[in-house]
Amino acid sequence: MGSEAAGRGVLPALEVMQQLSLSAEVVERLGAVWGKSAGKASGAMHLLLGHLLDTAAVAELMWDRYLAPRTKRLLEVVSGGRGRMLFVWLCAVHDVGKATPAFQELDAAGAARVRASGLFWRSAALKSKRWRHDKAGGRLLMDVLGPEWGPEHVGWVWPLIAGHHGAFPSAGVLGDRAVPREHQGRGAQWGEVQRALVEVVTRCVGFGGVADVCPRVVPSRAEQLELSGLIVMADWIASDSRYFPGLDRIERVGLGVSRDRARAAWEVLGLRGGWGVLPDPGDGDLVEVRFGQRGRASQDQLVSFVREVSVPSLCIVEGPMGEGKTKAALVAAEVLAARFGCDGVFVGMPTQATSDPMYSQVRRWLREFGGDLESQVALLHGKRMFNPEWRKASAPGAEAEGECCSEDSSFDGIDEDDELYGIVSRQAERYGPIDWFLGRKRGLLCSFAVGTVDQLLFAATRTRHVMLRFAGLAGKVVIIDEVHAADVYMQQFLVEALRWLGQVRVPVVLLSATLPLAQRRALVEAYVSGQAGWAGPVDVEVPEPGGYPSITGAYVQDGRAEVVCRSTESWRNAYPVALEWLPDVSVDGGVVAERTAREVADGGVALVVLNTVERAQGVFRALDARFPGEVHLLHGRLCTAHRADRTAVCLERLGPAAGAARPERMIVVATQLAEQSFDIDADVLLTDLAPIDLLLQRIGRLHRHEGTARPAVLAMPRVVVTGVAPGEGVPALHGGSEAVYGRFRLLRTAAVIERTLTEGGTWSIPSQVPGLVTEVYGDGAVCPSSWGEAEEKARVKWEASERDRAAAAEAFLLAARGEWSRPTLSGLHYGQTAGVGDEKDLEAVVRDGKRSVEVVIVRRRGGGYTALDGAALGVHGEASEHVLDEVLGGTTRLPAKLTKAAESELRPLDGWRGHPWLEHSLALVLGEDGMARLGEWEVSYDPRLGLVMRASLTG
Repeated sequence: MGSEAAGRGVLPALEVMQQLSLSAEVVERLGAVWGKSAGKASGAMHLLLGHLLDTAAVAELMWDRYLAPRTKRLLEVVSGGRGRMLFVWLCAVHDVGKATPAFQELDAAGAARVRASGLFWRSAALKSKRWRHDKAGGRLLMDVLGPEWGPEHVGWVWPLIAGHHGAFPSAGVLGDRAVPREHQGRGAQWGEVQRALVEVVTRCVGFGGVADVCPRVVPSRAEQLELSGLIVMADWIASDSRYFPGLDRIERVGLGVSRDRARAAWEVLGLRGGWGVLPDPGDGDLVEVRFGQRGRASQDQLVSFVREVSVPSLCIVEGPMGEGKTKAALVAAEVLAARFGCDGVFVGMPTQATSDPMYSQVRRWLREFGGDLESQVALLHGKRMFNPEWRKASAPGAEAEGECCSEDSSFDGIDEDDELYGIVSRQAERYGPIDWFLGRKRGLLCSFAVGTVDQLLFAATRTRHVMLRFAGLAGKVVIIDEVHAADVYMQQFLVEALRWLGQVRVPVVLLSATLPLAQRRALVEAYVSGQAGWAGPVDVEVPEPGGYPSITGAYVQDGRAEVVCRSTESWRNAYPVALEWLPDVSVDGGVVAERTAREVADGGVALVVLNTVERAQGVFRALDARFPGEVHLLHGRLCTAHRADRTAVCLERLGPAAGAARPERMIVVATQLAEQSFDIDADVLLTDLAPIDLLLQRIGRLHRHEGTARPAVLAMPRVVVTGVAPGEGVPALHGGSEAVYGRFRLLRTAAVIERTLTEGGTWSIPSQVPGLVTEVYGDGAVCPSSWGEAEEKARVKWEASERDRAAAAEAFLLAARGEWSRPTLSGLHYGQTAGVGDEKDLEAVVRDGKRSVEVVIVRRRGGGYTALDGAALGVHGEASEHVLDEVLGGTTRLPAKLTKAAESELRPLDGWRGHPWLEHSLALVLGEDGMARLGEWEVSYDPRLGLVMRASLTG
């Protein structure tokens, strides 16, 4: 039964009922119980049995054309060799809870038909308590399967059914005392119909009876979560009435009919998987095969490890900036996918800005496999519509229709627990990812995906439909870049995700310039504890790598955790980087501007990285007056269009392919945006003090590319550290820097720099990188004794803050503390995260709750509006398609201090009502004078500076 053709010539449902010798009364009742009302099933009521078989037919196609080989192997083990049939059965019985009075009462016409068949209930009694059909289905299966199966298998299967609308209830909710009998179906007649429904579905999909379905092995909790997500996927596809219109006569219902409907829907929707069974790529130089460049020693080291390891593993790759870690990770993913049956890849990046170039790189990589895999890469972040490559690849209208549907809306119109799926059809001109995968919560189900790391973190939150996100990850190799960028709060979700991914045996590759030992250990312990099924965090010996670059591989084999550390030489020889202090803690950075001007007075490229937007704007103002047209400002309060344009200019002129485009003089003033995946080459770096690992990231933009012609005075890499005022005692720190990073790490980093200046004033990069990070993040003494009191006070404050932030994350983690080893999904949503309605809410959940708001800036002109760039809009702000880019280009993220005022005072323009991309966008309307009042602040937008704020004089 493992092929798509399995089971052809199946009997219609009526003939199956006859074989079961069901009474005429039961047959009549099964022909009356409805699953979709006429209003939501293309005009004709859809029998419940028909919907269950539709879902079974979709599940068959998912097995044949979508599921990862590793998932099929899992199901084969669980079922004792009948994985396809078990998967189809699990999907088919998802809605059996609709065969209850609580649901059948919801449509007057359907209820009348059911009553006429001889099934009764007291309508008045149903009003006393709401009883949803997902919970009813869980209880129904407990009753039907209990006498036939062992309790350990009933115990893991019923939550898959009870949770298929997004949240898993506890067993207590379905206990005898909690179940309202009138709602569930009182009397022998209801029980008879319910058992017959399950039995008919069971025979239709190929089993000999309910007892025959009983699994052989209990899957892990994470594997159950994956299966749950796949059941939801099958349900959502089969619930589109355009392809599965109502069948209101039992004579028309059967798996054969449903298969015809499912195949037609599948073809129209264009659904597909990824690699399928990927051939082993062999022992050659994969980096050269895929990227045309001979593999470096560090890249070969990673590929060798993944070729040797006998089980799925976690691999932490640490290496200097520009080492080629990403290319190594991609070719390693190919090896891992071939060896362990993964069907695709997810690459997670720290920001939206870093996701865009990675999206392009992954598409180029997949092009080397042949076929059209490159067209199937989904870009997963909220601003993907601004990416030209994404816009070209995605079909017109698909983005809007998919993204604006809410899975929290009513699908049936009568059962508010049903979902609105918003499935859209494949368009003939489309050559990007399939439209169906672009809907909310579904992006990770696309076999190849690139997006922010938030997508991974979302899958570790206790929120509705988390199973969909997790199922999308479970069939892939997961790659996360710039892991060091996760702060202590985000790290709680990363650790939680690794624990679940370890348990479901997903290969994971983590990339970083370097990691503190404590962070490396936490990541390893999470993955191996999940893979081993241990009850919670465990103490695993994680040695410090002996060199740099390095890899740390971790896995569990024969019940024992194994940790392997390897290191090699960097492709690039170590080089000295000179350091010096530039005392300046002012708000406007006047001293920094003056020093930068001196550095490039005779030419050269300077990168200036400041820790606050206000300081960056101040430095830019001063430098732009001296070097008009040669200074470029990058920060998070630029509108989307300006930020994209300026980033593109910087990469074009200073990137690896700049060549003759590299200017004689150029200054880039930026905030932390320049720390990560910003592939430019500067001659000199001026930077505010930051924790050592982030400071080293900034240094990674200095003398980055080989063969670059530089002015003689800038031939040696130099770093000028500012945002600090060293003196006789404890140095003064810039207040904004302290607010962002805390005082403790800054003081320890300053102490290391101070000591360096007394010992020659240079660092050897990259050879000293691991040691510097270990020193600052370790427990040993670093600061001078004269700083001792200040350091200890900062330490106490920092440790308290770290504890508080880690504890704050616990309320949102997927598994509650102490529940990692629970055997089933029962009660997983014991306290579903409140207030999480969409991905904007989720972003705040996984990023320390510091919710910021994006607005679309428009200007008031006469009696109407214009876009930020001046494009004319309608009287009420109406935006035609030819000015839509200009309107959306004015999207800007406000600082957190304006969030409350923005949410209470701003709203979409009247003319945006009903527009797929604008109807939920807040409009920040600048008056004729270019100003807007927002709370206690006056806000304007300067084309050079970006968003500018000042306290209102009347506030």
